[in-house]
Amino acid sequence: MSINQRRVPTNGIELNIAESGEGPLLLLLHGFPESWYSWRHQIEPLAAAGYHVVAPDMRGYGKSDKPEAIEAYNQVEVQADIVGLVSSLGYETAIVIGHDWGAPTAWGCALNRPDVFTAVGALSVPFTPRSPVQPMPAMREMFKGQFFYQLYFFEPGVAEAEFEADIRTALKKFLIMGSGGTDLFSLPQKGPDDDLLTGLPNPPELPDWLSEADLDFYTGEFERSGMRGPLNYYRNHDLTWELTEGAPATVSQPAMFVAGDKDGVIMMAAEALQNMPNHVTDLRVNALIPGIGHWTQQEAPEAVNDYILQFLREIG
Repeated sequence: MSINQRRVPTNGIELNIAESGEGPLLLLLHGFPESWYSWRHQIEPLAAAGYHVVAPDMRGYGKSDKPEAIEAYNQVEVQADIVGLVSSLGYETAIVIGHDWGAPTAWGCALNRPDVFTAVGALSVPFTPRSPVQPMPAMREMFKGQFFYQLYFFEPGVAEAEFEADIRTALKKFLIMGSGGTDLFSLPQKGPDDDLLTGLPNPPELPDWLSEADLDFYTGEFERSGMRGPLNYYRNHDLTWELTEGAPATVSQPAMFVAGDKDGVIMMAAEALQNMPNHVTDLRVNALIPGIGHWTQQEAPEAVNDYILQFLREIG
């Protein structure tokens, strides 16, 4: 099977999609700083299992449209892109699986549109109900006097300038930092006024899961599209929170969750992971892959494929 790309209208913009196969619609949503290409190991095996597999470049990324306004990247708007994609592709329902930022989008789609999304999966980021407190003030208080990447990303233009000064090196450092081969506790301690990339590992050899060709692909995508859109996702915590007042707190569709046991997100979200079965009431798969970091489906493609295929067989 081959992977084809085209642009599809949805929610007032167009998204570039990579797709393969025929059958029920299976959407794969990527995170930061990635692309449809982060699902390169999943698209064809899942298509071969009898699905129309579609991995969009999310808004702001790759060949998809890049609205200028920061607030255009709140999760209500991003989820509307995915809801609209289902009907634009000629379907009434879909299964949705997301990684990193794609995970809260997938969870939100399932939570708010159970009429459209019949099953949901997430990699790396467990489901959490809407916080009772405003996110950004809580985050600033929690990390007072410390460097925290999401606070660093919040100020428009700052992280863009650091990443875009040398996209290839920046992506290499960021991807290696998040992978299972990096001991997060060995990284330099930084203060609130430090930058992100100084002092991060920059080994001459890439890890096994990331080839020079892979890094070349990502570099080309972000050199063309820039980092503003991707970083804007982090600037909408409070707006998303305001827009989702009264949102349901329980996902009742069949669900799956997979992450690496060395994922920094899992370390931060240990309580959310423990509580997730209380809020995701039909959790069919809930697995941690040993030795794997944040880039779940790229670092452990065969294990992730096995879990997704197991889940798809179960829900029939």
